[in-house]
Amino acid sequence: MKALLVIPARYASSRFPGKPLAGLRGAGGESRSLIRRTWDAARQVDGIARIVVATDDARIRETCEGFGAEVAMTSTRHVNGTERCAEVAAAMRNYDVVVNLQGDAPLTPPWFVESLLEAMTRPEVSVATPVLRCDSATLDQLREDRRQGRVGGTTVVCDNNGKALYFSKEVLPFGADGVLHHVGVYAYRPDALHRYRQWPESALEAAEGLEQLRFLENGMAVHCVPVNARGRHFWELNNPEDVDLIEQALQEQGRA
Repeated sequence: MKALLVIPARYASSRFPGKPLAGLRGAGGESRSLIRRTWDAARQVDGIARIVVATDDARIRETCEGFGAEVAMTSTRHVNGTERCAEVAAAMRNYDVVVNLQGDAPLTPPWFVESLLEAMTRPEVSVATPVLRCDSATLDQLREDRRQGRVGGTTVVCDNNGKALYFSKEVLPFGADGVLHHVGVYAYRPDALHRYRQWPESALEAAEGLEQLRFLENGMAVHCVPVNARGRHFWELNNPEDVDLIEQALQEQGRA
């Protein structure tokens, strides 16, 4: 398969304006922007033919071009990263799979994405996303965000065949062990992205603020791929309060 990896990034985040350009210090004390660190993570993935940052903001474009990334300027009307990926995929047609590595996910290990690429070799899979069984620290972190009224990580419940039943910013299922942390990375077939663009924003998508629910509400299965963090702490940079946690993880992993 020939895979295109797209990193959607927008400046106008309601929770964290300018988030892609926020500086994060690694093990050597050097501060690099969030978008640079996510691009660095993307370059570690095997099996990717091309990496493109998709944005509608000139400041992000200038920063990305400064460290050597390819940039695609996209519409200002997109409501989420999947729509932005769909626009890029429509313009870059010679790919079998499109990966969406969201611009706030610099801690994503390469094997998470490689597991998605492996899942996409199955012809019945049109959309795939990683899921990670919560350890006690991650579960506490998810619950603390909810107690503080912060919109943080996402959980998912799946059927017996590994297809997503629902994604939520709440901690689901209530009162149960084995909570699955949804990792906000996706692999799509180009046709799935084309269909996504034709559907209007769905009711549950708008309520939860979770773009992947549009697939479920329109009857397209999202396959959940179990992954193992191999001792690494995984978290996405959702809020300003997450900066310290992300920097600590970068330093623990020895990333410059």
